[in-house]
Amino acid sequence: MLRKHNQLFLSLMVGLDLLVVLAAWIAAYYIRFYTSLLPVPLGIPPLWQYLQFTPIIGLVWLFSLQIGGLYTPMRSDSRFNEYFRVFRTATGSTVIMMAATFFYREYSYSRAVMALFWGLSLVGLVVAHSAVREFLRRMRAKGYNLRYVLIVGAGDLGRALADTFARHPESGLCLVGMLSDDPADIGKRIAGFEVIGAIDDVKEIIQQRTIDQIFVALPRHADERLEKTLNLLGDEMVDVKLAPDILQFMRLNAGVEDFDGIPIVSLSESPMYGWNVVLKRVFDIVVATMSIILWSPVMAAIAVMIKLESRGPVLYRQERMSLGGGKFVIYKFRSMKQDAESGTGAVWAAKDDGRRTRVGEFIRRTSLDELPQLFNVVKGDMSLVGPRPERPVFVEDFRKSVPMYMLRHKMKAGITGWAQVNGLRGNTSLEKRIEYDLYYIENWSLMFDIKIILLTLWKGFVNRHAY
Repeated sequence: MLRKHNQLFLSLMVGLDLLVVLAAWIAAYYIRFYTSLLPVPLGIPPLWQYLQFTPIIGLVWLFSLQIGGLYTPMRSDSRFNEYFRVFRTATGSTVIMMAATFFYREYSYSRAVMALFWGLSLVGLVVAHSAVREFLRRMRAKGYNLRYVLIVGAGDLGRALADTFARHPESGLCLVGMLSDDPADIGKRIAGFEVIGAIDDVKEIIQQRTIDQIFVALPRHADERLEKTLNLLGDEMVDVKLAPDILQFMRLNAGVEDFDGIPIVSLSESPMYGWNVVLKRVFDIVVATMSIILWSPVMAAIAVMIKLESRGPVLYRQERMSLGGGKFVIYKFRSMKQDAESGTGAVWAAKDDGRRTRVGEFIRRTSLDELPQLFNVVKGDMSLVGPRPERPVFVEDFRKSVPMYMLRHKMKAGITGWAQVNGLRGNTSLEKRIEYDLYYIENWSLMFDIKIILLTLWKGFVNRHAY
């Protein structure tokens, strides 16, 4: 789970992936020119013209495979994350190859071959990585390729580690036992694993048993014990890993970074960095623009009905809070009488709210009043998917009474969200909504966004709590 691949295994994986990529290139050539899928009006080009491009393919893919994160240790990686990285790497590499052919003037390569190559390389890499993963899983199930682990510390942190190892047998980390400072613990089973000795006996236990890795999991207040234990392990030939006792402080996307050799523990972080920002923004712009075109007749009809029923502007503008606590002006179709809050101040809409117009009641029930927010998405104020934005005046109240409320602002606000597709809209539990919002942020991916959008369309826009 935490051990890096050895260099031999890494080299074999890179070699396997390059073979798959080159085989996909040759297969794309034969499928394009030697099958009846597509006509060949200009004749079949010689194979050598495509083979002479393979050194460039090899260089491009060697670089892309290394920086694409395809060799993250499989002990800790999910299949979805691995397949998404394969998709990203295959797409990026093919685009670079197409750009390279622009400068290579001696021959013009078939675009159909490029498209076939992208699909074949993507499928080939997924199959190859799945086969390797399944092979390693079977080997570990038979007792091969295991790492034998010892936990120093039988407190809450040690128990959490033991429970994690038990829940992930596919990691190949086999827990031999735990060590404790409390003599009463020795011989007992904690979290399903035996306490096999005292912490002071760690060197003898290493010599007596097969131990590959030691996880030191001592509480924060045990500074002297921690220093003594690390000194005891200073000249041992096993891998020593320190699990800091900060679980209760870890929030969203917690992890460890390296800053010029200094380990930095990240307790709370937004998933929006690097390529994630680019992917989500491009997705938002493309889908929001298409949606504006698709829904423009409906929006025009709503605008006319609002104008015919009551005086005032068609659009309602209101200040909301989004990513990083930044404020923006949200657009909605006006669903209430003009100056509806002049006598009440900032209040949430209630059931049978007398301030609503007849058209307003309908568009709020059907969520059609939210359609102008597609323009907020194109502007960059919002995203298609994310925690629903709230008014700053309410945020100030909620942050005092709802634990971790402000963490939802680590993601750009959205038109729809994980909480909304699970029925949490309007007058529903705020704590439950925060729970769903934080789950979304911690588990964000582009596929998760697509799932939420499809669920929004599938379940429809009508909600009994929307008033």
